[in-house]
Amino acid sequence: MISCTEFIPCYSELFTYLEEKHGRDEVDRFWEYLFQPTGEGISLINFVKKEGLHGCWSYWTGSLNEEAADFTMYLNEKRGFYLLEMHHCPSQGRLLELKEDLGIEPYHDYCLHCDNYRAAIEKVGLKYIYNFNGTEHAACSVLIYDDSIFDGRVLMPAMAKTCPSM
Repeated sequence: MISCTEFIPCYSELFTYLEEKHGRDEVDRFWEYLFQPTGEGISLINFVKKEGLHGCWSYWTGSLNEEAADFTMYLNEKRGFYLLEMHHCPSQGRLLELKEDLGIEPYHDYCLHCDNYRAAIEKVGLKYIYNFNGTEHAACSVLIYDDSIFDGRVLMPAMAKTCPSM
């Protein structure tokens, strides 16, 4: 089995290969295939179907701690939103280290593959905003919300549930 630290550059190189050989559309098709909101691959949809917004919290608490990401999550079900602030993504961080140390160029749109979580979120009726500001230093954020509740303001009153990376 390939380790996570080996997988990340291989994943990036696969994206580069697909684009060079078959064009950007092939990369997008590959990502759509990987992130199909069926619950058989990426299980995010199963969490959200079962728990609503709290399912985002449950899914990413497990996966991001497993990856040793540096992140903070906020959940405010009363106001209808979940916010994930990625302070340092281990995948993009690893690619940036390899670029600096060995000159290996990461796939130019590597971070865009995470936007494919959108399919699962939107399939269950929630809205998804991915903020790519900061990816050049391995940071980003995602806001997921229920538009029947959320008023567009991310307020953090005492009832908000927060979780810094563990």
